[in-house]
Amino acid sequence: MKLIVGLGNPGDKYNNNRANIGFKILDVIANNIGVEIKTKKKKSMIGRGEFDEDEVVLLKPQTFSDLSGESVLYIASFLKIKVVDIVVIHEDTELSLGQIIVENGGDEHGHIGIMSISNALRSKMFVRIRIGIKNNTYKPADKEKFLKEDFTPHENLRLIEIINDAEAAIRSITLGDINEVVEKYKM
Repeated sequence: MKLIVGLGNPGDKYNNNRANIGFKILDVIANNIGVEIKTKKKKSMIGRGEFDEDEVVLLKPQTFSDLSGESVLYIASFLKIKVVDIVVIHEDTELSLGQIIVENGGDEHGHIGIMSISNALRSKMFVRIRIGIKNNTYKPADKEKFLKEDFTPHENLRLIEIINDAEAAIRSITLGDINEVVEKYKM
């Protein structure tokens, strides 16, 4: 069983924010495999189903992205899911829009939500799918403002391709050797 976590912020006003790319990808995966993410459990919304014959739990923490560790720890503990079977999808302002990198453990790259998960699990050995959201208007000094902005109409056109690429990466993780997937989706 794999726990697939999409990071984002709860509430309609955040739906199309750049920081919610993890939620967007999880919603498409859920739709494609016929799962509803609607069960409320300990500050989380979850759905269970099969993804390429592998049992998965889809998790959208409802604690806001920066505090995701609490939800991930609770659900992983409750369902007895090992840290190595957790996959976290999140936005990354270091990567250009649409760039995808898969990492197995390692650096949090300054992402507070990933730090929260690492601290809660007391381990960094979960899989991360970093989704690039940086565009030519991004300024590191305005990172928080940038994350709360909606994707532009032009960026929305690219999101379909980005979401499909992210879903392919997750499919590769559930079917194959994580080291091969990391090699395929690296910088």
